[in-house]
Amino acid sequence: MRIVLGLEYRGVGFCGWQSQPQSCGVQDALESAVSAIACEKTVVTAAGRTDTGVHAAFQVVHFDTAVKRPLTAWVRGVNSHLPAGVAVLWAREVGEDFHARFAATQRGYRYVLLNHPVRPGLNQGLIGWYHRPLDVDAMNHAAAHLIGQHDFSAFRAAACQAKSPVKELRLAHIERRGDYLLCDFRADGFLHHMVRNLMGCLVQVGAGNQPPEWVGQILLGRDRKFAAPTFDGAGLYLTHIRYPAHFALPESSERWLFA
Repeated sequence: MRIVLGLEYRGVGFCGWQSQPQSCGVQDALESAVSAIACEKTVVTAAGRTDTGVHAAFQVVHFDTAVKRPLTAWVRGVNSHLPAGVAVLWAREVGEDFHARFAATQRGYRYVLLNHPVRPGLNQGLIGWYHRPLDVDAMNHAAAHLIGQHDFSAFRAAACQAKSPVKELRLAHIERRGDYLLCDFRADGFLHHMVRNLMGCLVQVGAGNQPPEWVGQILLGRDRKFAAPTFDGAGLYLTHIRYPAHFALPESSERWLFA
């Protein structure tokens, strides 16, 4: 039997999604909790990995098990074994043709950026911060150069394990809400650090350090060393995962702070 879970987590205190020898990954915590309910060692597969300090308002995982449990056990039961900062939102039984990673047709991230002279205190670790005023119109003009199918090598981390740097970016949009910038990106897939590297360049444009056309030049140059430094991971959230309609799964969560 294949079970799929939707979950959310706060990346603070974890070394990213992926399981690590020191058991500090979100995956480690979830596998331990699921195994406790299944009464057998269980391995979970996620739609996508998140880095250290990066959050998920909506993550999807699947696992296989031979045991029968009501779906509520995979939600409330698993949650009773999870640490603070991680919660299962829902559970479904799916066919073996479902795969959390390979069946996904689109993923989305939001970067939440505080644009204010004074650094955050209450939301420290949950949002990014930039102290100088940012021009959102200029940032959106720059982001328009990124839309479409491109080689995103200039925005790819050196440790990226993706087979190809070519991705189709379908949405790149920045919206100001008071002192906050909500920066949304959706694509058929993302490279390691891709959104954080895009944010680094867009902030340079917003601050007036580069013209919007510079981002297009960086993209075409395909050379990481000419782009801006990788932006802080604190404000980054995995927010959307889309699957073919016949799986009848949600593609986002409506219960998070920056909706």
